Amino acid sequence: MLNLDFHPSGRHFLQIPGPSPVPDRILRAISLPTIDHRGPEFGVLGLELLAKLKQVFKTEGPVMVYPASGTGAWEAAFANALSPGDRVLMFETGHFATLWHKMALRLQLEPEFIGLPGYEGWRQGVRADMIEARLREDAGHRIKAVCVVHNETSTGVTSDIAAVRRAIDAAGHPALLLVDTISGLASADYRHDEWGVDVTISGSQKGLMLPPGISFNALSDKAISASRESTMPRSFWAWDEILEANRNGYWPYTPSTNLLYGLNEALDMLLDEGLEHVFARHQRWAAGVRTAVEAWGLEIQCQDPALYSPVLTGVVMPDGIDADAVRKIIYERFDLSLGMGLGKAKGKMFRIGHLGDCNDLTLVATLGGCEAGMKLCGVPLAGSGVAAALEYFAQHPLEAR
Repeated sequence: MLNLDFHPSGRHFLQIPGPSPVPDRILRAISLPTIDHRGPEFGVLGLELLAKLKQVFKTEGPVMVYPASGTGAWEAAFANALSPGDRVLMFETGHFATLWHKMALRLQLEPEFIGLPGYEGWRQGVRADMIEARLREDAGHRIKAVCVVHNETSTGVTSDIAAVRRAIDAAGHPALLLVDTISGLASADYRHDEWGVDVTISGSQKGLMLPPGISFNALSDKAISASRESTMPRSFWAWDEILEANRNGYWPYTPSTNLLYGLNEALDMLLDEGLEHVFARHQRWAAGVRTAVEAWGLEIQCQDPALYSPVLTGVVMPDGIDADAVRKIIYERFDLSLGMGLGKAKGKMFRIGHLGDCNDLTLVATLGGCEAGMKLCGVPLAGSGVAAALEYFAQHPLEAR
């Protein structure tokens, strides 16, 4: 039985790829007294944070905010942009692409799942050429949407979304482009408007550094037009009522007021730092962690260096080593949580999150826990990943803003 009264000394190392640690500054904002969500002060807050969200998504269009997890935002995208029986082309890159496909089936869409075969397919990114080829075959334009995951949280692969848009355009196909960047937003460069995305799906608990509980749809004009023709049943998720209420900074239902305080604070933190600096910071951390994995002599889950994620790194265990057993030892001995392998990667790898409220020493300590735990489990290591990461961080300082 879980002992909720047990609190070991020191801070727990939450190094999963989300939910990520919540900064004290955001926690303090969340703790402010709740105000009337129909009162004038709330309308000011709503307009302010909706404007800031556009900057983070890099869009001039509206951003829907739901009191729900990222799964809710997946459903909102389908419920508004599509109709029952619509065919959607989805690319399998990992566990979360697979779950999104499962949702499409349950909502009575007709998803077509393409990708590279087996476990090795989960070590690659979206293949834009395969999407283009399939769309060229669809002369009758039965496919109504293309759905891809930007940063696949289960594998540590960041796909090229601009290449997917180019593929759709090259095929001369009118399909909508729906993109999940639940773990990518505010950690990896993302450009809703420039990349021609119609619906972007994201959540609060990753790069935005909030607790779980808020999710988003960023919309293009084309997506909003499609929603007017959609026959999918929807009420809570409906964009039209939210768009109307958002004009004055409100929502048509009771929003998660205190989480919105935290969101506004998180947006200030990101925009004050500057998004380009935020992205550079994550890229540097990721490179330092990969340097450690290479020093250990272990494989990185992502096999294409051009697609390495700045959010997390998957560490593949040698044959015969159960990655979950290693994670268990690391958690029990060092109070350090790592992401487990999911789906086809279960037991094969663990995931180190390096996102959000983090710094060099956080990651050095994390790598120390990983290295000590692997030694306890008999994982053969070629060298010290901790020493390699320290050297990398020392030799590659982050440029000042």
